[in-house]
Amino acid sequence: MSDADLTRATTDDATTHSPRGATERKRNEEDRAPMGMTIRVFIYLVAVHFIVAFFFLIFWLAGAE
Repeated sequence: MSDADLTRATTDDATTHSPRGATERKRNEEDRAPMGMTIRVFIYLVAVHFIVAFFFLIFWLAGAE
């Protein structure tokens, strides 16, 4: 065996047999929401707050006599 084969064999064993291997990464990815959905929810929250602030301003100006 060459040095490259030995290096590849040891790194493959270390990554696949470690306690925090592929299954741990898979579980973390499943726990997190996709980035697109996170950005969309953030935009919706900001937009809703702007709409509520606009309505508040309208009612506040309409009530001022």
